Amino acid sequence: MNVRTIVKTDRAELQRLAREEAYATPLKDFHPGAPRLFQDDTLWPWFERLRKEEPVHYCTNSPIEPYWSVTKYNDIMNVDTSHHLFSSDVGLGGILIRDMPSDYEWPSFIAMDQPRHAAQRKAVAPMFTPHHLDQLAVLIRVRAGKVLDALPRDETFDFVDRVSIELTTQMLATLFDFPWEERRKLTRWSDVSTALSKSMIVESAEQRRAEMDECAACFIRLWNERANAPPRNDLISMMAHSDATRHMSPDNLMGNIILLIIGGNDTTRNTMTGSVLALNENPDQYRKLRENPDLIDSMVPEVIRWQTPLAHMRRTALADTELGGKTIRKGDRVVMWYVSGNRDDEVIERPNEFIIDRARPRIHLSFGFGVHRCVGARLAELQLKIVWQEMLKRFAKIEVVGEPKRIYSSFVKGYGSLPVRISA
Repeated sequence: MNVRTIVKTDRAELQRLAREEAYATPLKDFHPGAPRLFQDDTLWPWFERLRKEEPVHYCTNSPIEPYWSVTKYNDIMNVDTSHHLFSSDVGLGGILIRDMPSDYEWPSFIAMDQPRHAAQRKAVAPMFTPHHLDQLAVLIRVRAGKVLDALPRDETFDFVDRVSIELTTQMLATLFDFPWEERRKLTRWSDVSTALSKSMIVESAEQRRAEMDECAACFIRLWNERANAPPRNDLISMMAHSDATRHMSPDNLMGNIILLIIGGNDTTRNTMTGSVLALNENPDQYRKLRENPDLIDSMVPEVIRWQTPLAHMRRTALADTELGGKTIRKGDRVVMWYVSGNRDDEVIERPNEFIIDRARPRIHLSFGFGVHRCVGARLAELQLKIVWQEMLKRFAKIEVVGEPKRIYSSFVKGYGSLPVRISA
């Protein structure tokens, strides 16, 4: 029995034990937002059971305040598109299952309600127009080629660090016109901003605060430079010269900066890694892709569904309402589990299978819906498409040779490392 067979056997045993635990635990004791379920990749049977037995579930068994879990596709759509009933406002708790700390309230446009949300979002929208994406595509292809050509052969390396982080951080540096030699700071600040205390990313709240203060000082300096110069084609300049955002408070500025960093870093980087893992776990699909590279167009949205890089978004009820036969009270926190809705077999056929030529691959929930739909969705898809076009040109296969290290979070569904090897 070789190492890969042993790893596969161990993983199957872990999933078997997780399923036993999920179906033996009373529903009243469920805490589907426990980060350990995501770090161990044992979340699936918990959400499967909720979708079957209690699609709208009230959790009181957690170290945070009680919360509602919304686990089925159509119920999630209902919440996501009813912004008059369900608020994203940071003053009511924001978009995460855990309230933002009182000393860390940096409001961003995703954590605002209308009309402020639309006005601030509009300031950065020009970055993602079809014309500008066409220009970025040329740059993405050149950079992808350089990164891929520099990868070692017949040697194990970390795909997360060498490819996913490097390419997404290069793109972030371009979008912000951030100092190129310091671009890895963007990755670090993204990781720190979403880190939980048990994640081991930071050692203390004081360290987290110090690093985010460094981030704030850096971007305030860049903001002042751009505000006092003619408009340029980068996100900081766009906000500095927009009527809706030029008079933002420093906290509001930092909220939007962190939002754009996370949106550009975590989602694309983790889906890029997830695509390599998914194709290795489904060799028939990898073979299909190699034989017909045109399937990249449908593979990209399928892997975005499969990976679901942001597992949830939270809302706060603005009034008493009913959802899935349950009464939700004003002030209750309501968590939309995109990661569960993307596996709802009432909407998505064979949802637990990774199928790169699905007839309707874009019906996933990963980018959200309604007014808060991800503003950079098309750029994320473009990066993934080009990276895979360039990888298929160069490599017969990128082989996963060990278990991925998943991060400790029920918000960012991501990877710390993924060992791979490319044959010469």
